[in-house]
Amino acid sequence: MNSNTNMTSNSNDFDLKAIIQSYTKHWIWFALCIFIAMVLGYLFIRYSVPKYSATAKIQIIEEQNSSPQLNLFKDLDFLGAGKNKVEDEIEILNSRSNFIDVVIDLKLNQKIIQLGNIKDSQIYEDHPFRVNYFASDSLIYRSSATFIVDLNSENSFGFKEIVLGEEEPEFKTYSFGNKIPTKAVGDIVLLPNSDNDIRGRGRGNQYKIALSPVTAVAQVYKKGTVITQSKEYSNILNLSLDDASPIAARNILDRLIYVYNTNAIDDKKSIADNTSSFINDRIASIYNNLSTVDQSAQDFKTERGLTDIASQANLNLNIGAANQQELQKMATQLEIANSMKDYVDQQDNYEVLPSNIGLADASIASTTAKYNQLVLERKRLLKSSNEKNPIIVNLDQQIDGLKSSMQSSLDGMTNSLNLQVNNLSSQMSVMNSRIYSAPKNERALRDITRQQQTTEQLYLYLLQKREESQITFASASPKSKVIDYAYNPSSFPVSPKKPIIFLASMIFGFLVPFSVIYLHGIMDSKVHNKISLEKLIKNIPVLAEIPRLSKSQPKMVGLNDRSVLGESLRILRTNLDYLLKSKGDMTNRNVIMVTSSVPGEGKTFVSSNLTMILANTGKRILLIGADIRNPKLYTFYNGNKSISGSNEKRNVGIGLTEYLHDKTIQLKDIIIKQELNKNSLDVVYSGKIPPNPTELLMSSRMSELIEEVKDLYDYIILDTAPMLAVTDTLLISEFADQILYVVKADSTEKKVLEYPLKLKEEGKLKNLAFVVNSVKNSDLGYGGKYGYGYYGVAEKKWYQFFNN
Repeated sequence: MNSNTNMTSNSNDFDLKAIIQSYTKHWIWFALCIFIAMVLGYLFIRYSVPKYSATAKIQIIEEQNSSPQLNLFKDLDFLGAGKNKVEDEIEILNSRSNFIDVVIDLKLNQKIIQLGNIKDSQIYEDHPFRVNYFASDSLIYRSSATFIVDLNSENSFGFKEIVLGEEEPEFKTYSFGNKIPTKAVGDIVLLPNSDNDIRGRGRGNQYKIALSPVTAVAQVYKKGTVITQSKEYSNILNLSLDDASPIAARNILDRLIYVYNTNAIDDKKSIADNTSSFINDRIASIYNNLSTVDQSAQDFKTERGLTDIASQANLNLNIGAANQQELQKMATQLEIANSMKDYVDQQDNYEVLPSNIGLADASIASTTAKYNQLVLERKRLLKSSNEKNPIIVNLDQQIDGLKSSMQSSLDGMTNSLNLQVNNLSSQMSVMNSRIYSAPKNERALRDITRQQQTTEQLYLYLLQKREESQITFASASPKSKVIDYAYNPSSFPVSPKKPIIFLASMIFGFLVPFSVIYLHGIMDSKVHNKISLEKLIKNIPVLAEIPRLSKSQPKMVGLNDRSVLGESLRILRTNLDYLLKSKGDMTNRNVIMVTSSVPGEGKTFVSSNLTMILANTGKRILLIGADIRNPKLYTFYNGNKSISGSNEKRNVGIGLTEYLHDKTIQLKDIIIKQELNKNSLDVVYSGKIPPNPTELLMSSRMSELIEEVKDLYDYIILDTAPMLAVTDTLLISEFADQILYVVKADSTEKKVLEYPLKLKEEGKLKNLAFVVNSVKNSDLGYGGKYGYGYYGVAEKKWYQFFNN
């Protein structure tokens, strides 16, 4: 049961059909907005500049090693080899400097645009005239200028310069070939491309010459050019560019590839040229050294008559060199050991000793490391203690022991090294005596020969590299191979895209009214019809919806009235009778009070028409104007028809106020017989506005009046004051058998209804029911959906839908 209850509650709170109908009833606005959006989309497509796509495809040629001209540095271990990375090549290809070269080569910084009434067209090729500048290229490449040319004849033209911030000047007439002074770029000259251009399509048109800085134009094309790899890890690149001219797009891509390859070739040639220059300088220098060494060898042998050297001399030299090397090694070890020994002996405090000084004895190195470790531990402990600490005393003893052990090891090592040095010195003396016994000239000749061989090898090596460098310079190749030159994949423009724009226009045209209606629904805080009111008041009945009337429609219902107003009042009458009869005997249960929240919601209109529709049944009806602060009944009755009856000679100003104030006035004195629309009813007007309305309504005369008229009439209708404005209505609500609370559609705030609902919960308002007044035909609830009030309703014209 709980589940069913929740489902019912949710279905009541969320009515999908009502939500959809809140949009579909404004279908004309959706249709109109979509139509306008589609027209705007068409105009955008019609007058926007179309862009065409161009694509090209190249392959990056990877070099397995560094270029041949760098082999010299590679062999010398100055520079390593590497591979070209495709990602880096994309950045180089899409560099700003490349696009600057493209803009300069194709003269893209100057645009000639044919002016139109709505749309301007850029002319990329076949210009009607040429522009020559006298200023330097560097100035032209930095300048920004705008000129207007009016080709008004075959030999002359109108010219003016547009300067930002200055008033636009008038045209001045110049002849082709004459100098034209300008503020931006100095003198210029216009020359016709051909007579046919001026006589034909060019004459009578105006053209704009737009000169822009090269760097700005290059940046635009750099952003517009898309370079991507065809596949991951692929060396093939796809280039694409969209431009207003398909020819321009193709030329830009082709020129970009050409500039990229040309720069790569120039870079390789530059490196090869620099390498050749360096090698030539080195060859010239080494050649001089080689000639000097050869001449020295020749002179030495000639002067001293030297021939080949005996093999024994080579052997002696080799042995002597080995002994010499070993002696130097032992001497070095001895010197290090003595230095270490002196350093240890001089240590009278606990300091770290040098380690890894090159001693071959591993025990000394390990002892030194342990000694340093203990010294560092001692220093760390002394930061938080003193030298008398037992731990530090223990460390001191260990350090002293290690020091003594180290001194003993160093003494033994120095003694051993002294013996080895002495032994090697003896051997060297023997070997030197053998070497010195050989001719000293052989030793000198060997030095010269060694120098000669070294110089010759270097000379031959440089000659080889120079030849390689020259070959590289002559055969420098580009970094890329063109697979597909730039072409236009389609003859149709890629932008604006008509299907997408029309689809976006349709969606936009749909979203505009949808958003307005949605936001209006979110921000809406008013009651609009019976359905919206029932969601707020829950179990309290809503008896009827009163339709909104135009200014031309009558405000009062007549006899046998078949209008929408008449039908709605009959529904109100039927529902009201049902409520009254459901309470039991109708005797003395016939007082109906009509009220509202604030003035202007139509309570007097409802009470007056309710009186009229009840009078149509032949019942005895009394309408009492209980709003004695701001009476409105006069406008509905006395203002429309003359007063008749037995007391027609009485002043209509005598009403409820006078009756409550003056006890001598009787009921018959204030009841006025009213004839309106063939209906007869009795009316008690409010009378004059008193200074104490609340006290008068609280008097016993008011209760006496109600009790007296209950037996005389079938229905007594009280037109009371608004409840939020004054307390008068609440004071007399106890006399009412049924309270009709009037709510005005599109005017009454939902929050205002909390007041009567709270009074009902507190028991201060009994028998409460609501009536919705001034409901638009498009918002009529159940009755409107199923033909409610169809009698006498004229069919709407198409333009009347906009009034809903």
